[in-house]
Amino acid sequence: MNDAIPKHERLLQGLFRDYEARYPTSKSAHERAKKVLIDGVSHGARLFKPYPFRVIAAQGAHVTDIDGHRIVDFWQGHYANILGHNPAIIREVLVRELEHGFGLQTGLPEERQSEFAQALAQAAGAERVRLTTAGTLATMYAIMLARAFTKRHLVLKVAGGWHGASPLALKGVGRRADGYDHVDSAGVPATTEEEILVVRFNDVEALKHIFARYGERIACFIFEPCVGAAGFLPASGDFMRTARELTRQYGALLILDEVITGFRFCAGGVQKLYGVQADLTTFGKIIGGGMPLSAVAGRADVMELVSESATPRVWFNGGTFSAHPLALLAGQAMIEHLIAHEAEIYPALAAKGQRLREGVEAVFKARGVLARCTGHGNDALQGGSLATIYFPRDETLQPTSAEDLQDPALCDVILREQVLKVGLLLHDVNVAHGLGALSASHDDEDLAQVFQACDAFATRLLAGK
Repeated sequence: MNDAIPKHERLLQGLFRDYEARYPTSKSAHERAKKVLIDGVSHGARLFKPYPFRVIAAQGAHVTDIDGHRIVDFWQGHYANILGHNPAIIREVLVRELEHGFGLQTGLPEERQSEFAQALAQAAGAERVRLTTAGTLATMYAIMLARAFTKRHLVLKVAGGWHGASPLALKGVGRRADGYDHVDSAGVPATTEEEILVVRFNDVEALKHIFARYGERIACFIFEPCVGAAGFLPASGDFMRTARELTRQYGALLILDEVITGFRFCAGGVQKLYGVQADLTTFGKIIGGGMPLSAVAGRADVMELVSESATPRVWFNGGTFSAHPLALLAGQAMIEHLIAHEAEIYPALAAKGQRLREGVEAVFKARGVLARCTGHGNDALQGGSLATIYFPRDETLQPTSAEDLQDPALCDVILREQVLKVGLLLHDVNVAHGLGALSASHDDEDLAQVFQACDAFATRLLAGK
């Protein structure tokens, strides 16, 4: 009977057994959590089988779980912690603020709002900024602004692109057997199917075709310059330039979702490395310095639709905790540090990322396992600190889109998303969607631990149990 069990299922059974033996306290905690929290978590990306470990401390490149393991972490706060967990330059300013009796929510304007917005606008090349608390809200409001400004309703996005849980973008995220042209969530408006168009990433001809057919009705084209959920694949220079040219030609707005890429490759939006300026850009994650802060930045004539005096007005009010004092303080400290040290931080991160990718690929090759890393860069964008380990069926595969990385016929998706995750955690390395994000805190010792974990995983993979 065991011979009838698929190879990965047998392997997963063994990995789950060993994981449960290694993380028993987290198992008990997860069972308690499920009694009050749906699936025991408050964010689906933090859930994996057999259950997620629970952390009690986080510092730099590492987290410590309740079973006492010190884990090298590449999730890094949903890729937000570019300096590592709880960096001193952020922690210390927050402590000082609270000790002085200020920092919790007041609901009133303070000078730091305009100071932070000015710093972000200058770094992003934007005319106006509006702050909110989450990337989902930023992308939702950006799409609303585009639809109001153009007086059109169609939204064009990239297959496999994730723009948060906004009803205006929940189509074409996850792959099904027939591809990406489907709505991803229940409960969204009935018009979602018709009002969101999906195009293949980095396919210039497909992009031209869809604009030729729908261009006069498209309000905006929104995509990530480096598609996160699809494996950190960067846009080609040709695709980025064509997106800019077509949106201008047809009167649509170009929205670049830089929630992940903003301040990740340089001190600003990665779009400036492409020589492209979006009409609207969404920021989040890194700009908050570990606190809940996001923003929409862009053209003044579009952003003015948020104003009280606008008719009709886009109700981009941000929420109760928009521009929270501590979030502004952390965010300003973070982006000022990254701007001041741009010449040191980003080349060091890119070099470290290249060592990580080359080392991982070499380890698997030495064991006879076909594995590759994304993030090496392309004709327009040099490699950076984001990467995914993937397992192609054919060594000639050069993935450029979600269709390449998420198609089981081209890549072993289960191996990347499920087996690798648990297998590396048995050696105290935590990855997300194949690998994740490096921080300035990861050092050569951490990379060596990753290589050792990959070697042990490859050995077990070949044994199949």
